[in-house]
Formats: sequence, structure tokens, C-alpha cells
Amino acid sequence: MGRAAGRARPLTLWRLPRGGYPDGMNPHDTRDGAMTGVDPGRLDDQQLMKELETIHRTRHDTLLYGSNDALRAHNDRMAGLEGEWLRRNPSRPVAAGRTREGARERRSGEPATPDA
Repeated sequence: MGRAAGRARPLTLWRLPRGGYPDGMNPHDTRDGAMTGVDPGRLDDQQLMKELETIHRTRHDTLLYGSNDALRAHNDRMAGLEGEWLRRNPSRPVAAGRTREGARERRSGEPATPDA
């Protein structure tokens, strides 16, 4: 079967490059036969941020529609990624509006974080 001219062949996971992961790193580590993702401590800062953005983007759907096992795996992965980010950034800036006192002082409808 040939491909129609100008039509791209659909990508499958086994054809995707392993780009973005350090040399020799399996992009999906496993624990007890289940895929867990790359250990957060082995990711560089840019890779860690990309993983965090992805997991936060998928959180809502996992909570609403994922199985209990999927939600448990999501919780574990998110905790690992966030913990690693916090370990690397112990002096991160904290917006006053994200504290209890700041939230009490904030007027209704006012943003909790300053504009970037």
C-alpha cells in the first residue's frame, strides 16, 4: 500500500526520537513493571520544567476521568517532579498574594500573583 502524495504518515511512539533526554537515558523508567517516567533528579532544569508543564496540563483530566491507578501514578509523578523543582529552587520568589495574609488583603477578583 502506497502513501497518497502530500499526505503525512501518522507518527507512532516507536518512531519518535528520544531527543531531549541525556545520553543513555531510557525516556521511561519502570518500577514493578509500570512506566514511571525519568527520575526527576536525572533531568536538567529545562527538561524538568517541560515535565512539570505537561503534568500540570494533564492533571484535571486525570482527576476527572482517570482510573484510581492512573490518578495514583499521576500523584506520585507530580510529587516527585515538584519535589525536585523545590529542592533545586529553595529561594524561589513567593508572591505576597499567594500567602494567607496576602489572600485576606486581596480584594475580590484581584489576581493572586503579580503580572509578569
